[in-house]
Amino acid sequence: MISAGLDDSSQGFGLDLTPLIDIIFIVLVFLLLTANTQLLTLPVDVPTEAKSELSALTQEKHIAINVLQSEPHWALEGKSYADFAEFEVAFINQFKANPKAKVVIAADKTAPVQPLMTLLAAMQRQKITNTQILMEP
Repeated sequence: MISAGLDDSSQGFGLDLTPLIDIIFIVLVFLLLTANTQLLTLPVDVPTEAKSELSALTQEKHIAINVLQSEPHWALEGKSYADFAEFEVAFINQFKANPKAKVVIAADKTAPVQPLMTLLAAMQRQKITNTQILMEP
């Protein structure tokens, strides 16, 4: 009986690594899930100086796009489109009719960002670079 008691006490001094292994696996899974995240970016030219002057709209031909706060989010020359695919077709047709026109985007300052980003991505797909974004001073 005495030998059995000694065996039980000698097993109590072992180190349990189960919590450490659990933490290592959690960190490993986190790193694997976040390591392959692809970041999507859109290049935007912004003024580099704080005192940069805003340029006024010229009298050149332009296409006006509004990004609105509530549904429908997109309007082309004052006409609203609830479906972005329908808006994109109308915009492309109007741009093809006058490819030298400047595209002017006027976004409501309280509008969600996603409709604006969807619009900018569509313009990038069409390789349209002659644009202005109107901002409230």
